[in-house]
Amino acid sequence: MFMIFFVLDQPDQLDALLEAWSAVGVRGVTILESTGMYRKQMKHIPMRYLYGCPSPEEEGNYTLVAIVEQEETVRSCLRATEELVGDLDAPNTGVFASWPLTTVKGLPPTPPIRGE
Repeated sequence: MFMIFFVLDQPDQLDALLEAWSAVGVRGVTILESTGMYRKQMKHIPMRYLYGCPSPEEEGNYTLVAIVEQEETVRSCLRATEELVGDLDAPNTGVFASWPLTTVKGLPPTPPIRGE
């Protein structure tokens, strides 16, 4: 099992991203409204100094958390994500991370694939 963690910097892409993840086999996602340190710090800077910077009132991010069974699903999820939001090494796209899990409890069993 693997944990997927993704901070989506383009909130308007949330529905499309969830559809893309579902299409590659992600069965469930926890969605958290979030903000980062940069946006938090921007709220404390007087508006006259923010010329050319995002507005502190700008909509925040979504942080998505999912558990998947196979590492290939992680790779497929990353490809689907970058197809939608662009190269994650570019600014203002998001942050994607994954790691293996040693213990997972509380997930429903994977439904059998038809024909098996």
